[in-house]
Formats: sequence, C-alpha cells, structure tokens
Amino acid sequence: MTRFVFALLLAVYGVAWAAEPSAVSAAQPMLDRLALKSGAVLVVDQDSGETLAMKNADAVLPIASLTKVMTAFVILDSAQPLDEMLEITSEDTDREKRTPSRLKVGTRLSRDDLLLLSLMASENRAAMALSRNYPGGREAFVARMNAKAQALGMASTHFADAAGLSSRSVSTARDLHRLLTAADAQPLIRDYTTRSDHTVRVARNRKLTFINSNRLVRRANWDIELQKTGYTNEAGRCLVMQARVANRRLAMIFLNSVGKLTRYGDASRVRTRLELEDRRRQSAHSNLPRGLSE
Repeated sequence: MTRFVFALLLAVYGVAWAAEPSAVSAAQPMLDRLALKSGAVLVVDQDSGETLAMKNADAVLPIASLTKVMTAFVILDSAQPLDEMLEITSEDTDREKRTPSRLKVGTRLSRDDLLLLSLMASENRAAMALSRNYPGGREAFVARMNAKAQALGMASTHFADAAGLSSRSVSTARDLHRLLTAADAQPLIRDYTTRSDHTVRVARNRKLTFINSNRLVRRANWDIELQKTGYTNEAGRCLVMQARVANRRLAMIFLNSVGKLTRYGDASRVRTRLELEDRRRQSAHSNLPRGLSE
C-alpha cells in the first residue's frame, strides 16, 4: 500500500517536479531569444540580481578602452591631487596601434581633466599620462590595476596598460559586470562617463571640445547612469552600461560587436523588449477585477 501511495504521488507530483525546470528556463530566456548580435552579452537587473540575458559571459576577450574604468579606480584610490597639472609627452603616444589624439605633445591639463577625457571621450593619451604620473610609474600603475581586479573578484581579467590599447588587456562579460557594479558606487565615475561633452583649454587662446564616445548618452530617450565604450581591431566594438529601463536598473555588457552600431542596436533591442513586457504587465494588472489588484 505504501509503495502504491508513493508511486501515485510520484506520478502526480513528479510531472510537476520535472516540468518545473523547463518552466523556469522558458521564463528566463525572455531576452536570450532576442537576436543579440554581440559576441558576448550579459544583461542583469541590478536591484533583483536577475540575469535577463547571457551569451558567452565567461569568454575571455580583449576589452579595449573598457580598461579605462579600472584606470579611474586606480587614480581615485591613489588620492593624488586632481588639480595637479600634468603634461602630455611623447611617452604617452600610441606606438603600438598609432591611434590619433587631439592632445598634442606639450599639452598641459589637470589630472581631473585628463581623467574626465579618458572616461568620457576615451582619450588614450590622457589615460597614458595618468599612468605615467603615478607613484612608481606605469609598471606600478598596471600592477595596481590587476590587484584591484583581484580584489573585486575579477578572476579572469588581466590588464596590460591604462588605455586598453594592448590586446593583452582581457576580461569577461561576467567580470565586467563586477567592475560596473563597483563603479556605480563612485559618483565621479558615474558623472564623468555620462557627460555629453567637455571643453578644455589647451593653449592660451585655444580650446578643444570633446564629446562622449557613446552616442546614446546624447539621446534624451535614454536614462544612462554609467557607461564606457571601447574599440580595437582585436576587441571589436564594446560597451558596458548601466541604465534605467522599464522601471529596472539594468547592467548591460556587450563585447566583440562587429560594426559601429551593433552594440547600440543590442542595447536598443533589450530596451524595446523590456518596455514591451512592462506595458503588457501594466495592461494585465489594469484589467484585473476590482478587489484582485493590489
């Protein structure tokens, strides 16, 4: 009799137990079913911790100028005076990829301006000048970057320079989510990465205006709290971003995107789907009989 009861319970509830994982997995890939085209993707609700989309999140890839977020951490941790004037020298030029810069050798700017241009406009010479003027020089700066990465639990991450020019600067989408979450607690990083433009005086009668490297920052329909872009041939187009979408605080990481617009297209696809789901929930809630709605 006991075996019969157990068999009966297994027959009735076992179906439910077996169906539960598939039901959960059917609910989880709401965003996974989107045609997200970046090589690696991670989208997380920062408040609930829910993973909304994931693709190759543990693939170790070059991250280009996303590196500069960690550069900012090292500068802020060092407590060096932000108003100190630093000079761009030939040592700050990119001799590996020969990327151009609007900051000519001999330009003098404050550490604060160099940090802002590194984060907002992804200025390579600015980032290299910051690392060169660190106590102990660039070697000590990069060592501190890697120590900070380990402290944040970024086990698959390695930094080789302050600008992200080296293809040896690598990470994963999952590790970059840890970095993005830590950066969210830094008001200066949040501020500098989301400014639309900034003007600096590079000579007595000459000013230069730099714009944000992320085109979405300049769009009124995006509420971006923190972001950084990156690009090299090895890394492809990259984007890490925290934004408010459909009443959610989202972390979005897109790596190894092909084409100038792919990473932004992926971010827009995520936003469009979540806003659609939010409207559906609101509609279903408003159609509940009176007394059943909260």
